[in-house]
Amino acid sequence: MAAVTSAERAQVRNTGSGAGRSAGPGRKPAAGSLRNRLSAWDRRFSPYLYISPFFLLFALVGLFPLAYTAWVAVHDWDLIMGQGEFTGWENFADVLGQRDFWVALRNTLSIFILSTGPQVVAAIVIAYMLDTNLRAKTFWRMGVLLPYVVTPVAVALIFSNLFSQRFGLVNSVLESIGIGGIGWHSEVLPSHLAIATMVNFRWTGYNALIFLAAMQAIPRDLYEQAEIDGAGRVRQFLSVTVPMLRPTIIFVVITSTIGGLQIFDEPRMYDQYGRGGTDGQWRTLTIYLYELGWTRSDFGLASAVAVLLFLLIVAIGIINFSITRRIADAEAADRRIRRQKGAR
Repeated sequence: MAAVTSAERAQVRNTGSGAGRSAGPGRKPAAGSLRNRLSAWDRRFSPYLYISPFFLLFALVGLFPLAYTAWVAVHDWDLIMGQGEFTGWENFADVLGQRDFWVALRNTLSIFILSTGPQVVAAIVIAYMLDTNLRAKTFWRMGVLLPYVVTPVAVALIFSNLFSQRFGLVNSVLESIGIGGIGWHSEVLPSHLAIATMVNFRWTGYNALIFLAAMQAIPRDLYEQAEIDGAGRVRQFLSVTVPMLRPTIIFVVITSTIGGLQIFDEPRMYDQYGRGGTDGQWRTLTIYLYELGWTRSDFGLASAVAVLLFLLIVAIGIINFSITRRIADAEAADRRIRRQKGAR
């Protein structure tokens, strides 16, 4: 009787422990259970949920205004009366037939070229100097960013006084060395140079810090190898630093293109009237767009100018991308040829 009882107890203990193991937390749930389905959904949809806020905000504040502007551009749209009749391409033809549009386009491209090119070159040189062993590195790196912190209105007021035709400091210095005063407000090219100087003053330090961050990511072994091969500082800069900065240069050029073609604050605040000069010497496309929309109350023409400006930015961006792509392909082909010659 006692033996039977012991066997029964052992069987009960085995049965209980087996049931505990089957129901314990360490066991995986059966396939097709709710936990497995939730885990699969989490792995599949979580990445899209993480990046969805950006696309939702872009659709709200970027894509919708762009599409709505294109809709307004094909209508006779008044500031007070609102949407009028459908005009199709009439607003675009009207804008393209106006002399003011082409003058504003010339001014915009001129200021863009005079500011973007020197700005990128100066930013790379400043970043290279900051990347060397300087004393008080943090002080100098913060110092180049100070012009970016200054408001555009303050910068425009200061530089408009510096480039004043009668009592400006620049003309005073030029006259002291025997050079006649320059019409910084009355002539086309001098006014563009003055506005480009304002743009370069604000944005060169900002871009220099971007290039500095890219330079610090360049492996130092490349500089050591170049130095062993006998390359000097200038040769290292041209053969090592600049090629490694190509992706960053492309990024800075594209962002400078977008900002340069949409320039508004500096030319508007360059004089007290804010109309781009008495004869439109420095009136840009954005100022022209502003005058059409708020002065003439014609939102249809203003939206047409905005769409044309958008297409111009896209075209210049594609040109920049194609040029840099061809340069990269040519260099890759040269490297392949050198490898083949070295293998032989």
